[in-house]
Amino acid sequence: MLSLDPNDRAASHPEDVEEELAAVLPQTQGSRFFPMIRGLAWHLLAFILLGAAAFILWREFRTLSLSQVTAAIRAWGWGTVALALSLSASSFVLMGFVEYLGLRWAGARVRLRTALAGSFVASAMAHSLGANLLVSGAVRARWYGRRGVSFRQVAAATLFQGFSFTVGIATLAGVCLLAAGSQEITAASRIANPVADGVGGLLVAAVGAYIALCALVHRPLRGFGHSVKLPSVRVALAQMSLGAIDNAVAAAIFWILLPAGAVDYLAFVGIYAPSVVAGLISHVPGGVGVFEGSLSTLLRGVEPAALAAAFLGYRLFFFLIPLVLAGLALVLDTLRERSRQK
Repeated sequence: MLSLDPNDRAASHPEDVEEELAAVLPQTQGSRFFPMIRGLAWHLLAFILLGAAAFILWREFRTLSLSQVTAAIRAWGWGTVALALSLSASSFVLMGFVEYLGLRWAGARVRLRTALAGSFVASAMAHSLGANLLVSGAVRARWYGRRGVSFRQVAAATLFQGFSFTVGIATLAGVCLLAAGSQEITAASRIANPVADGVGGLLVAAVGAYIALCALVHRPLRGFGHSVKLPSVRVALAQMSLGAIDNAVAAAIFWILLPAGAVDYLAFVGIYAPSVVAGLISHVPGGVGVFEGSLSTLLRGVEPAALAAAFLGYRLFFFLIPLVLAGLALVLDTLRERSRQK
């Protein structure tokens, strides 16, 4: 059961973080057999997706030279680089607001700046190491444990963050697939227009069903040994809005690195969203290779050198730089805590 008891404080020993979270997060509970089978299935899926992605990337970029990619990077200009960095920072700030909302919903009382910092560290590491509940939850527990937040509140906020992303990207993808129109989708991607309309409609309907469920059901939902209370309809709408805006900003980081006029933004988001999901379900750290392979397959009409440069820039601005900064922040926080203990 996922308890949201604010009096359940974090343990004092940091080495117990993973064990405590393993007892709280739903994906780690249950008998050992089925998690083992599920783990093997995920590893097999990751191997298949990564192999397919490697073949696709080799086919798409085998004729490229380093000079071609370098020239495409130089074509960005410093203004585009600055805008990409600003969009990346904005995305992490939006994640921080979602984190703050989730912590408040879980009963934790933390300052906004604490939530912004904790969200940045956890999200930056989860992006690169794999968007795993246990990984991001463990980072959050280490960050918030010294600030009076319990493991169960951390677990609830982690699930809240993950579901906000899911609802947000579903909303964004659904709206963009429906709004792009047949001409844009056909020109920019290998997604057939009936498929785009059908998937877009299903995604919007699914998000609408979730909002309706939050408005109508006020009792905890129980199943598989867990009890989860849905957020209020106002919180659910905030999840949807912030999640959609955050994913729209993240997609824009990649889009502005493409040549001007190469693809319409709405059509691009319809291609970007399933590629992000493919990277996530692959369980490959950061979705490296799988995201690129999926997007290369779906997107057309962009020169290979420009596309390769955009991949590199997206990884640098949205993954590598935040990962380095988050690592430094975590190290400094740990050193500061040790100096206080001394």
